Amino acid sequence: MSATVAVVLVLAVGTYAFRLVGPALHGRVELPARVQELLSAGAVVLLVALLATGALTEGGGLAGWARPAGVLTAGALAWRGAPFAVVVLGAAATTAALRALGIT
Repeated sequence: MSATVAVVLVLAVGTYAFRLVGPALHGRVELPARVQELLSAGAVVLLVALLATGALTEGGGLAGWARPAGVLTAGALAWRGAPFAVVVLGAAATTAALRALGIT
């Protein structure tokens, strides 16, 4: 067995064990309310950071103005309660229109 296969197997077992711990300890471990609030806030911060990185950067530099404008359009449409397909198509149309006008 090669080292790569061993690493993949160890990671697979670790991932399965990590997923199994949640349901197994669900009723036994009680987190304080403050910890639950911090975990919720941490999840939001992580998602916003991921969104900002994906929307604003490309190849280590600024992605231009078209992509962030499309993301902003998608955020506005989602905030207004538009269906998911409308959000995606609106973002794509905004980005495509700006790129067609020469704004990258």
